Amino acid sequence: MQVIYARRKYKISPPETSGHPEFERTFRAQANCSEYFPIFISLLWVAGIFFHQGVTAVCGLLYLYSRLKYFQGYTVAAQGRLGPLYASAWLLWVLVGMALAGLLAHFLWPSSSTWMAALVWPLQLHGA
Repeated sequence: MQVIYARRKYKISPPETSGHPEFERTFRAQANCSEYFPIFISLLWVAGIFFHQGVTAVCGLLYLYSRLKYFQGYTVAAQGRLGPLYASAWLLWVLVGMALAGLLAHFLWPSSSTWMAALVWPLQLHGA
């Protein structure tokens, strides 16, 4: 929606992708977020199924928040994107680690449910 508003504000009609610098930053921020979304969804899905749903959900929410901050920072100034960009990249790596740990535990050690339970135990709520 922000790209649409910027197009209207700076009178840049599609398919143009250049014009006012603020529009270009808004357009690029939207494109960057769209490029990483399939990676994020895939990792979120695999980590949620094979590792732990709760921890994965928290990482997913933090990732979405950092991407929102990335978008907001990028539209103001190009340097405003760096902090949230690093945070979202770090969260993607955490999701990669959780997905790999869950996949390894599931496929390489299928009888080691006690190993996985010991790994996830601190993350579970008692009595839930």
